[in-house]
Amino acid sequence: MAPRKTSRTKTTSDRPATAPRKIRPGFISHTELASADPAATKTRCESVLGWKFGDPMPTPAGPFHMWSFGENIGGGIRGNNPPEVPGSVPYCEVPDVTDAYARALAAGATELMPPDQIPGDAGCIAMVLAPGRVPFGFWGPE
Repeated sequence: MAPRKTSRTKTTSDRPATAPRKIRPGFISHTELASADPAATKTRCESVLGWKFGDPMPTPAGPFHMWSFGENIGGGIRGNNPPEVPGSVPYCEVPDVTDAYARALAAGATELMPPDQIPGDAGCIAMVLAPGRVPFGFWGPE
């Protein structure tokens, strides 16, 4: 979810303690749009669908444009990583991303992106190419 704008940047000690998010195994938590032209895709989604975007999150592969629906994360738009073709990638919640990733590979999936922490303490993600050449992501707290 995009950070909320405040009059000052809060430090970790300024933030109220929150309960850990309850993981809903298998629930599609968000969708990434892998685009050959992320800026054009973002503009279209704003004008046609009315999606609201926060400031882009910088990543080594370029900006990640996140949108949300109030308190609910919708997903993000990023550049596709050839040979990945442009498209949509669903991310399912799992309690342990590393374990889900290993189980997917053992079941015949192909590695696309190994488990990696999301900046800002926002959890961990990974992506595989499932049998049938379907990209699939995992999101979880670790």
